[in-house]
Amino acid sequence: MLQFSKPRLAIEPSLPASDAVSPAELYAMLAGFVRRQLPVIGFAVAMALLLGAVYLFVTPPKYVGHALLMIDTHKSQFFQQQQPLGDLPIDSATVDTQIEILKSENIALAVVKKLRLDQDPEFTSPSMGLLATLTGSVRRLLPSEPSPPIQPSSDNPLVRGALGTLQGHMSVWRAGLTYAIGIDYQSLNPDRAAQVANAIADAYVDDALEAKYETTRRAGSWLQDRLKELRGQSANAERAVVDFKAQHNIVDTGGRLMNEQQLAELNSALIQGRAHTAEAKARLERVQQILNNGDPDPASSAAATVTDTLHNDVITKLRQQYLDLGAKESDWSTRYGPKHLAVINLRNQMQEIRRSIRDELRRIAETYKSEYEIAKSREESMQSSLAQIVSQSQTMNEAQVTLHNLESSAQSFRTLYDNFLQRYMESVQQQSFPITEARLITQATPPQGKSAPRSTMVLILAAMSGIVLGVGIGIFREISDQVFRTAGQVEDRLHADCIALLPLVKGATKAVPTTRPAANAGSTAPRIISRQEKLLWTMAEQPFSRFAESIRSLKVAADLNNGAKPSKVVGITSSLPNEGKSTVAMALAQLICLGGARAILIDCDLRNPSLSRRLAPKANSGVLDVLWDKVPLEQAVWTEPATALAFIPAVVRSPLAHSSDILASDETRRLFDRLREAYDYVIVDLSPLAPVVDVRAMTHLVDSFVFVVEWGRTRIQIAEQALGGARGVYENLLGVVLNKVDMNKLGRYENQRADYYHSRYYAGYGHTD
Repeated sequence: MLQFSKPRLAIEPSLPASDAVSPAELYAMLAGFVRRQLPVIGFAVAMALLLGAVYLFVTPPKYVGHALLMIDTHKSQFFQQQQPLGDLPIDSATVDTQIEILKSENIALAVVKKLRLDQDPEFTSPSMGLLATLTGSVRRLLPSEPSPPIQPSSDNPLVRGALGTLQGHMSVWRAGLTYAIGIDYQSLNPDRAAQVANAIADAYVDDALEAKYETTRRAGSWLQDRLKELRGQSANAERAVVDFKAQHNIVDTGGRLMNEQQLAELNSALIQGRAHTAEAKARLERVQQILNNGDPDPASSAAATVTDTLHNDVITKLRQQYLDLGAKESDWSTRYGPKHLAVINLRNQMQEIRRSIRDELRRIAETYKSEYEIAKSREESMQSSLAQIVSQSQTMNEAQVTLHNLESSAQSFRTLYDNFLQRYMESVQQQSFPITEARLITQATPPQGKSAPRSTMVLILAAMSGIVLGVGIGIFREISDQVFRTAGQVEDRLHADCIALLPLVKGATKAVPTTRPAANAGSTAPRIISRQEKLLWTMAEQPFSRFAESIRSLKVAADLNNGAKPSKVVGITSSLPNEGKSTVAMALAQLICLGGARAILIDCDLRNPSLSRRLAPKANSGVLDVLWDKVPLEQAVWTEPATALAFIPAVVRSPLAHSSDILASDETRRLFDRLREAYDYVIVDLSPLAPVVDVRAMTHLVDSFVFVVEWGRTRIQIAEQALGGARGVYENLLGVVLNKVDMNKLGRYENQRADYYHSRYYAGYGHTD
């Protein structure tokens, strides 16, 4: 938003260009976030724990029967070395398939019939907990896929109910990457849980045995016909490979052709030659660059960047002599003067050394040039040989393509024939002795304790969910908190110095609006400033408070302002009303008067003269009457005897539509010129920047501006837009005051200096906060 260029304070240290966050800064940021959002996170955790406790209270205990089934690929190898067709070596996908078979309806239906679960009330009308009830309600509302066709024996509604309950409470899983499959069944009765888990394992073993017998029987008849066909195809393919090699004179040397080996070796040598040529060229270009730059200075590091100069005794000695003569020349020049004959001789000797070094560098350059030409010739020779070999190998490659296809076809037919022959023998053997690869290695026993719900786990998950929810809400609050909280935010977003942090003054009473009496020119009542509102007199009544110390920093910034003109007329403004600009203006004026200087406070907020209503509620004349020559300046000034503070109120008897024209008029300029001569400081309470344009109309009358921002209330975008639209204010901006700061909460937002504002650091200096 702000595009103006404004220099920062000269004493401000330069920050590093890197945006990397150090571990200490990251820790401070996280700690600050936790401090700010701890109540929200704590509330979320408490609610999550409460919900977890309710869930534990309403959910009945459940027991899980656990059985372990293993798919043993090495079991009963008496008649076979490998599995027959249809029982290939088991991999991960095969184990997953067996898990799906265990979950199938055929296995579940066999268990229901074996244990007569259709007559058990637990399976026909099961009781559900709170979570199951909610889940079931949601599932009934969602569209479901049509159920697969079932056997006639399962058409009974009781059987269907028991089948659904069994599949809903059954869990089948793989134990890691092993061939072991776990079978868990959850029930309200521990004995029933173990019984059902064992029955599922037995039903799976029976089903696998029946399926294996049928598979081996069908595989034997099909393999016999297939073997006859593969035997002829394999013989024809091998005969074709032999004939092709004899026809094209193909000789195999250890799996590679001779031209392929030559091509690989020459290509490797060419890569090394190119690298050597590039290196020689780089050395030559570097030494030529140094020679082209002119006379090399032996005292610099330019000539030393050439590798050979580091090992050249001549250049090393000449360079050392040059440095010695240079040191002697500097010493003698200081003693005898730069035009002394001995000094001139030393310079001539140094010039001779520079020419000698240049000649030696030329010799090195010629050597580099010779090496570069040799390397380049070698590279061209290898490139030509490589192209010749590539041309010769093209004809052989075409034959190799055909040969590879023939060999691949022959190998495929031979492999297929061997595999099918072996599997046919195994199939014949297994038809008389069918076996199953699954066996029960752990039989389920009644569990001793409940498996669900796990109280500790539920509470831990509830607490973690609460933390995640609380952190999420906290992050949302952080993102949506687009107001000023720290001085760093002010400096980064507004590109201006934050010169003061004014703490929130608690216990101060607000002024009660009073009705201004009608104007009476002949009134002789004393013009004494009202002290009814305690907030406006915090500076005078609490001089050792943190508020007063912050106002002092504001005055110091005005006194030390290094601008083109002194800050004698200081304007106080803000982006929106009720941000405390009038209070800041009043406190600054009091501080100047308490210090012995002459200061006058003038209310130039002609649209809403709130400061006049609070300090001079009975005023009959003010700044407008002085501008229009209705009353002299002396009769419009109100004073406060204790602090010697002078104040010119703004008495507005009717709304002004052209207040900006009044403030930009010549009469206003002449009034400010008189005030500059009569007082040391002129403090001007201006209107806000956002609602009206009055401040921009009188920028030529104010030396420097103070922009007041309310802590935790002023939105960043509004402040940026207000300053961005007032170029004259921003160019003469003395700094920004962060007002109404809650010092107890400020440490939560200052990540790097959270304890900087702690009261104990200021108690030893008389602070009364």
